[in-house]
Amino acid sequence: MQFIEEVEKKKVAIIVAHPDDETLWCGGTILSHTDWQCFVLSLCRKSDSDRAPKFFKVLKLLGAEGAMGDLNDGPEQFPLATGTVEKEILQLLPGILFDIVITHDPRGEYTRHRRHEETSRTVMSLWKQGKILTKELWTFAYEDGDKQYYPQAIKTGTYFNVLSNEVWTMKYDLITREYGFTKESWEAETTPKSESFHRFASPSDAVNWFIKRTNDEIIGTV
Repeated sequence: MQFIEEVEKKKVAIIVAHPDDETLWCGGTILSHTDWQCFVLSLCRKSDSDRAPKFFKVLKLLGAEGAMGDLNDGPEQFPLATGTVEKEILQLLPGILFDIVITHDPRGEYTRHRRHEETSRTVMSLWKQGKILTKELWTFAYEDGDKQYYPQAIKTGTYFNVLSNEVWTMKYDLITREYGFTKESWEAETTPKSESFHRFASPSDAVNWFIKRTNDEIIGTV
């Protein structure tokens, strides 16, 4: 009788602002990593009777677990206090120790969405404070040329992943069939065929890189 050694999966937390962000910006990477045990946290839309059940159905198809918060996501997009976002994250995460944490870029994936930016900066702040412990932090790496085109994966990201046709089709189906976005929608038209991330091994590396890149203090309280 042969015994197959079971490899322990990496514990990965994906912290995003909205249900569908996990699929748009890293769905292909999740599908490609069967060696990951993923927990997806969406900070908004828990009370959305349409989007919330779709989110949990998509997680099943991604082979992930998750939770939702209900931070304000109204059209006015007024700023949220860092403490409010911190509290929501810490209440909903299943523990604080991970191999990888993935979140938004502090400037978001397109021009612009305040909740994406707040989510990223808060995750970085929690990492620096030691309230979240992870071996690596990954941030989505996309840009839209200041709204000149749909968001594109940045080829110079630390981890640039060109999706196979099979994986991209699965990802596209999650956006259109499961989330229900029409083929003419921004989400469907956007769905990237490549995914990119900036990877950091320490909070100081992350903060210093972003300050150097932007030449300003975009991290706020981090």
